[in-house]
Amino acid sequence: MTAVPEQIRDALAAMSGWEIAAVLLAVAYLLLAVRESLWCWGAALASTAIYLAIFLRAGLYMESALQGFYIAMAVYGWVSWRYGGPRRDALPVTTWPLPAHAAAIAGILTLTLVSGWLLARHTAAQLPYLDSFTTWASVVTTWMVARKILENWIYWFVIDSVSIYLYVSRSLHLTAMLFAVYLVIIVFGFARWRKSWIDTRTGALP
Repeated sequence: MTAVPEQIRDALAAMSGWEIAAVLLAVAYLLLAVRESLWCWGAALASTAIYLAIFLRAGLYMESALQGFYIAMAVYGWVSWRYGGPRRDALPVTTWPLPAHAAAIAGILTLTLVSGWLLARHTAAQLPYLDSFTTWASVVTTWMVARKILENWIYWFVIDSVSIYLYVSRSLHLTAMLFAVYLVIIVFGFARWRKSWIDTRTGALP
């Protein structure tokens, strides 16, 4: 009965102050994103900068490169949400048609195979194919968030489920616990954004 608490205590003891700060900022980002708050991008920028250093140390090179993309997307996301609407106003929630999703998934899988093979052959990267999958899928899904595409929450559910295993394998236990919490928040995020999307469509009707 005491095994799980002891494992959690050991995991917390192994965490650095920087990882704790990154986790808290990442939680703040997701909660603010659920509410469609512009402040989510400020939290994302700060969390991403910290994770860039953490993942470099852990040998997750694709995840490290992803953080650089996140930094740029934090800036783009703020501008898009603030001025990306039809009249340069707040951006509404929209959806993608099935062909767009098919193209996105095909692109993710292709890039995963190519970069995973390259990392496995030419670097000391850990779990190169899983690392590549979460990286390329996150690139596409972050773009979807910046454009307020409703289905981004479904993509994130898959990505974060895979990420839990990836981070546990690299002893980033608190980050893995964060992603488990993400899975719960994602469900609420999808429901809230779906309501916003329905409200927007209803309001647009004559």
